[in-house]
Amino acid sequence: MSNGKLNPNPDPIRLLFVDDEKDFVNVIAKRLSKRGFDVTKTFSGPEALQAMRKSDFDIAVLDLKMEEMDGMEIFKILGKMAPGLPVIMLTGHGSEASARECVKSGVKEYLMKPCDFEELVGKIKQVLKR
Repeated sequence: MSNGKLNPNPDPIRLLFVDDEKDFVNVIAKRLSKRGFDVTKTFSGPEALQAMRKSDFDIAVLDLKMEEMDGMEIFKILGKMAPGLPVIMLTGHGSEASARECVKSGVKEYLMKPCDFEELVGKIKQVLKR
């Protein structure tokens, strides 16, 4: 008897995904879920902070450019709420300067959108050493 899951992972990676592009989030979250990730989708900074109050996460993936709050603002607040939470920053509007600023601030990885799905999964596992 199987429980119907393809990847019965007893210890799924709990990932907070924050991006205001809903279609992008839904596609990536669905693919990550199929890989056994436990994904919480949020579409704004305030939503992400609400999710952080309710749950613990292993890692967060943030979009750098969003309407209400940008990824760096969220990153700084998350750092106070959950010190040590690793963050991967995604951006479609990246520059070397913003990448350096993110990494200098403590962001673990910085990926350009559209990023390769396998690269994203690899970076998540690399950051978490899994």
